[in-house]
Amino acid sequence: MTISFGALAGLIAAIAFLVLVLFTIPMLLNVSKTLKEAEKTVQLTNESMAKLTEDMDDLMKQTGGLLEKTDAFLQDVNSKMETLQPVVQAAADLGQSVSDINESSKRMINKVSNAHFTRTGMITSVITSAFARHFRRKG
Repeated sequence: MTISFGALAGLIAAIAFLVLVLFTIPMLLNVSKTLKEAEKTVQLTNESMAKLTEDMDDLMKQTGGLLEKTDAFLQDVNSKMETLQPVVQAAADLGQSVSDINESSKRMINKVSNAHFTRTGMITSVITSAFARHFRRKG
């Protein structure tokens, strides 16, 4: 049996194709397995994102409600502060008036005390002089 050159080339090509297919099949199986895992991962990610989106929507609604309550609270505090402002100012004015009265009282007490000590000093001086003259005459 003689094989022609063309038949030999065909046989070599068929064997090469068979080897190529045998090496390609495991690789294609691995690629298929990887794609299935990737598909599962994408599906899991989509489910997680859906849940996360729902949670974020709930959180945003709660945050919006909280911000509305905070705004109302701050408006209430501001209105009460405006109401209290005259009272605080009156208390400050009263404190200043009391301080001024206290300062005036101190000055008046100092003047009276200085006048008393000055008179007492003068009286003491007169008495001392009188005693000194009296004892000099006797002495």
